[in-house]
Amino acid sequence: MPQLVEQPCVIPPVGQNPKLIEEYAGRVATGSDSMSLARIVCPAGWSEVGQQPDFTETKVVLKGMLRVEHKGGVLEVRSGQAVLCQAGEWVRYSTPEADGAEYVAVCVPAFSPATVHRDAE
Repeated sequence: MPQLVEQPCVIPPVGQNPKLIEEYAGRVATGSDSMSLARIVCPAGWSEVGQQPDFTETKVVLKGMLRVEHKGGVLEVRSGQAVLCQAGEWVRYSTPEADGAEYVAVCVPAFSPATVHRDAE
């Protein structure tokens, strides 16, 4: 039976200049560990430490630009574009431009702080 998600669960953020994380599906919002879906709003100058997650993550940028550092270089993902990061791949995210960024993230399996494997700060 379809399940209505009346409002997202706000997840406490990590990183410098914290972002807003609204989970619509996942471990917190719906109890699902198979996938998670969240809307994220990052202010200008936001950044977080690198990570090497156990999940595959797709981010669709709705507004602004999301910078994705990886072992092979840097991607600038702009509004209307997406980035796919495979499980086990090291990445670091930031929003260096004045408008920050807004994006939707899908993680398979669902995001978990225990499986993101952040670098030491």
